[in-house]
Amino acid sequence: MTLTFFFCCCCRCLSCCMYEICPHTGSSDRSSISQVEKFHIILNMEKEEKKYVNKAEEDEMEIYGYDLCRWKLVLVTVGVICSGGFLLLLLYWMPQWRVKATCKRTALKDCEVVLLRTTDEFKIWFCAKVRVMPSLGASPLQNPNPIVHKVSNGHAVHFSESAAEENKNDSKKYLPIRYFTHHSVKYFWNDSAQSFDVVRGLDESTFCSAIHNEHSTGLTKGMHDYRKAFYGVNEIAVKVPSIFKLLVKEVLNPFYIFQLFSVILWITDEYHYYALAIVIMSVISIVSSLYTIRKQYVMLHDMVAAHSIVRVSVCRGNQEIEEILSTDLVPGDTMLIPSNGTIMPCDAVLLSGTCIVNESMLTGESVPVTKINLPNPSEYPKAVGDEIYSPEVHKRHTLFCGTNVIQTRFYTGELVKALVVRTGFSTAKGQLVRSILYPKPTDFKLYRDAYLFLLSLVVVAGIGFLYTIVNSILNEVPARTIIIESLDIITITVPPALPAAMTAGIVYAQRRLKKIGIFCISPQRINICGQLNLVCFDKTGTLTEDGLDLWGIQRVENARFLLPEERACSESLLKSEFVACMATCHSLTKIEGVLSGDPLDLKMFEAIGWILEEATEEETALHNRIMPTVVRPSKQLSPESKQSTDQEMELFELSTGYEIGIVRQFPFSSVLQRMCVIARVLGEKRMDAYMKGAPEVIASLCKQETVPVDFERVLEEYTKQGFRVIALAHRKLESKLTWHKVQTISRDAIESNMDFMGLIIMQNKLKQETPAVLEDLHKANIRTVMVTGDNMLTAISVARDCGMILPQDKVIIAEALPPKDGQAARINWHYADTLAKCTSSSPAINSEDIPVKLVHESLEDLQMTKYHFAMNGKSFAVILEHFQDLVPKLVLHGTVFARMAPDQKTQLVEALQNVDYYVGMCGDGANDCGALKRAHGGISLSELEASVASPFTSRTPSISCVPKLIREGRAALITSFCVFKFMALYSIIQYITVTLLYSILSNLGDFQFLFIDLAIILVVVFTMSLNPAWTELVARRPPSGLISGPLLCSVLSQIIICLAFQTLGFFWVKQQSWYEPWTADSDACNVLDAKNTSSAQHGNETIHDEHYIKNYENTTLFFISSFQYLIVAIVFSKGKPFRQPCYKNFPFVLSVIVLYVFIFFIMLHPVEPIDAFLELVCVPPEWRLRIVIIVILNAVVSVLTENVLLDMILWKVVFNRDKQGESRLTIPQPPQETGDRCGVCFLSSLFGCREKTPKAKYMHLAQELLVDPEWPPKPRTTTEAKVPSQENGSYQIITVT
Repeated sequence: MTLTFFFCCCCRCLSCCMYEICPHTGSSDRSSISQVEKFHIILNMEKEEKKYVNKAEEDEMEIYGYDLCRWKLVLVTVGVICSGGFLLLLLYWMPQWRVKATCKRTALKDCEVVLLRTTDEFKIWFCAKVRVMPSLGASPLQNPNPIVHKVSNGHAVHFSESAAEENKNDSKKYLPIRYFTHHSVKYFWNDSAQSFDVVRGLDESTFCSAIHNEHSTGLTKGMHDYRKAFYGVNEIAVKVPSIFKLLVKEVLNPFYIFQLFSVILWITDEYHYYALAIVIMSVISIVSSLYTIRKQYVMLHDMVAAHSIVRVSVCRGNQEIEEILSTDLVPGDTMLIPSNGTIMPCDAVLLSGTCIVNESMLTGESVPVTKINLPNPSEYPKAVGDEIYSPEVHKRHTLFCGTNVIQTRFYTGELVKALVVRTGFSTAKGQLVRSILYPKPTDFKLYRDAYLFLLSLVVVAGIGFLYTIVNSILNEVPARTIIIESLDIITITVPPALPAAMTAGIVYAQRRLKKIGIFCISPQRINICGQLNLVCFDKTGTLTEDGLDLWGIQRVENARFLLPEERACSESLLKSEFVACMATCHSLTKIEGVLSGDPLDLKMFEAIGWILEEATEEETALHNRIMPTVVRPSKQLSPESKQSTDQEMELFELSTGYEIGIVRQFPFSSVLQRMCVIARVLGEKRMDAYMKGAPEVIASLCKQETVPVDFERVLEEYTKQGFRVIALAHRKLESKLTWHKVQTISRDAIESNMDFMGLIIMQNKLKQETPAVLEDLHKANIRTVMVTGDNMLTAISVARDCGMILPQDKVIIAEALPPKDGQAARINWHYADTLAKCTSSSPAINSEDIPVKLVHESLEDLQMTKYHFAMNGKSFAVILEHFQDLVPKLVLHGTVFARMAPDQKTQLVEALQNVDYYVGMCGDGANDCGALKRAHGGISLSELEASVASPFTSRTPSISCVPKLIREGRAALITSFCVFKFMALYSIIQYITVTLLYSILSNLGDFQFLFIDLAIILVVVFTMSLNPAWTELVARRPPSGLISGPLLCSVLSQIIICLAFQTLGFFWVKQQSWYEPWTADSDACNVLDAKNTSSAQHGNETIHDEHYIKNYENTTLFFISSFQYLIVAIVFSKGKPFRQPCYKNFPFVLSVIVLYVFIFFIMLHPVEPIDAFLELVCVPPEWRLRIVIIVILNAVVSVLTENVLLDMILWKVVFNRDKQGESRLTIPQPPQETGDRCGVCFLSSLFGCREKTPKAKYMHLAQELLVDPEWPPKPRTTTEAKVPSQENGSYQIITVT
């Protein structure tokens, strides 16, 4: 039976329309709803209410609605009181529990609280309070009209049509609009979607024609106020939290709460000194953390706040101009751009005029960019097609927030106007700041394993807790003592000093990094850097120098290449079309008299020595909206200048003579890979078209009879040498083309039937240290990837030049095309080294061109397989959308990613992380901010915006900081492992000692605890972390987690050894002939006279020993355990290959020697004041010697087990280090005897290492691809996406003949 529901406004419930009445507000003659139907109604409601916000976007989240429930609030309040506030802490840590414990589930449209959960692998929960605001309409982009029937939030609202009634009931004309705020973004209720949604600006679903025809006039004051209610204040607010808020947030960390619990317990047990020490360490740690966090907030606030509030002029609907603060701007406002420039406070599309903009905040390149007004499709329907406006697609016409408008160009009587399309956190800058404020969490196995390890310690503590209670009850111990001792066993097993101990190694590493010029704002990332096995590099300014140099030119005459020429400014070429193209085909401009623009254009123009003059405002008025820029040769290049001997006159321009005016410019397009200008020589009737761009593109647009037959060969020779090659072309335009017709002609009509003129060869020099650093990384089995905004051919050549791609390796270019005209998306595969061969007449594929799959002994060497993928940003976007199954395969061997936008760089980092790479990112611009933040280790070579987002910033702009950071990261990671293992053993050793003593109702004394905790543990922990990093990168990485075979074997073996020797000492002392249960009168040191004065001296001190501290077992275990702490510290302090040897750590060596000498001294030569202070008893000399024997045996067994059994035998047999030392979970097959082979099999099965399947996804995928006959794709093939209806796979291979 199908049920139809209606919504009851009275009780807010769903009711079935077959009963025509709400069951909660009245009765019906019909029978009541059956229980089954009620169940189905509830199920349908639950299913219906599973909604999403930001659907199919990166920050997609599930959303659930809840209402506050009073009886639940009462129960939670009672629970908080009964638990002493612990329940409140638990609900603070777990937002989903907090909401579910205090609220009841309800429909989204009526909820008071929303519960959000991310849909990524982290599944993080958030909650937000739903607020209500009054509004005249439901959508900001619709005209508010309250005198109609409107529906809001599912409720019908009726408005009277009488003006008198309207005034009388003025409040009724407002609609209640419900919204909540999450991560600085407002989500409003959307009736049509029945969910919450972000309010968009004019950057979506707005046609270019509508921008000019409907939105260009500006907003009325009323409409402005209406929209501001939705969009809010136009600011990117980075609030610096107060110290109190940060303190509360930091102190409520679970570790600090546990420390507080421990300190309270110790004070109750009169253990004041160690409690004070822990409090001091915690305070220092909290203060340091607060300082770092607040400093980051202040840095980000200062970066964002700079010039964020300015006064702007806006056009109102009545043609008036009003001056307002930039914080009052809303999408739809038309702002005037001042002629002297400004910092853009929003994202706006240029409606009229031209702007010169510095976009270094977004692109990282401090190169002025010319922004032109958005063409109006309604004015030139043939030249410009109407399309939906997009800031990314139309970025040539968009002024982005935070960019610096240096100057504007406008025509007499016309203002430079821009339409506001996005404000606040919706802008490009706002999204960048949001990515910094709310980054995705970085998952690291060490921290996950640390929690699991602590959980196992909690289990051990629970066992000791129960044992203590049972044992104490059986021995009739007072209740207060039972409570304190049973809780004390927990603080012993889970050491409260662990966070401080773990932080020590990171702090020391941070100091060492600072000494070598690397600054860190996220210390926890140092450990993660020790695991990096892939580093992405930006190209320009990172791998190469910032600028380009002109290497030479190679002109073409009669379809044949001439010899290369070093200079283009010779007298013979002065009036050539080649030089004219170099002089005009660029986007250079003068800013305050200085020539500025793209570095490539600048170098090209400087090479010919010409002069550029721009028209003044008065001159532009004469040409009716045309802005002629004139270029001319300097006087020193003119033939007439040869007769002049006056050196000062050489730089003067010719008063009359050869000069060229640029009539129209088609700007460079990364999609088209070319730019074009229309120019006119002074005195000539016909105009000329000049074009430059990627050689292959230019050649395809030229007459084939003008392109040399050896074009591909010559081009390949240059690109293989790492040069950046640009082709030039020219065309004489028809005489019928007038100045005005040129302004409306389409680009395609000009860029065809060109004459090929030749090549310009530019050299982008590598930084001196780049090849050596990349070689060091490759030797260390660290993969390198280039992610650049430059073009692909240049990137490939630079990758070969720096050693990222070896000379014998093949490069496969993936050219992905989106769906078009009913055709599915496809990828065309080209081999970069055989591009010329592919275009030849022979269609045969050379078998040598297909890369060979090499089977390597080690999985890490799979990255050295002889093929690399290269693609541009456009192809990468298509592959991400239509070829999800191919993404892991492509990133596995993808080495060159060109023309990548900032968000695509971040997507690439995430794609690499999805196949279990630990990714580093090294860049120098703000366009790298997202990737720097998302990577496991982001290193900025710039101290500007990128340094705020990047965890690491290098003072020297050199990639030599990368291996230094990885070395320090590995040292810090190994230090963390050593400290964690040592702290675990410290807890277990003390746990064993206390548990054995509890069996005889004894314990360690307060000063014994204090000596162990302060004099031994803290001194050792803070000195064993001082080992500096090893001098070079080795080919193996340290383990990534604590839950690994070698580490677990190491810890467990040492626990067993310590347990064995403590138990031996505990029971052996009872077997001694002189042993008797110790009393105040006992004197084992002098067995001939047990009742002498010595006993009297001790009797006065111990008569009040309520806790039975003084006894032979206590003294024996105290000495043995004290030595055990030092033994495991030495055993775990390993050096090479990640850290310097421990004997070079002088503070550690000195502290261990001093402690050894002191403990041996007080054991072999008792000093009465020290014995009294530590509550030790005197034992016979022969027993002291036996303790020495136990300690020596313990040390020998521990060292042999760790360094011989584990490191030399078990590690090599089971975990199989290869030649480079990288651990492999494979079993070697040496010629061994049957017994040895059985032993290997046993150990392998014991540690779960029989299977060779690697844990990392990229290694597993590499193994699969080795046996895949269809991979890598063969030359000149196409991978086509299947239509969605086909379920078997998502793509198919089609060979194109």
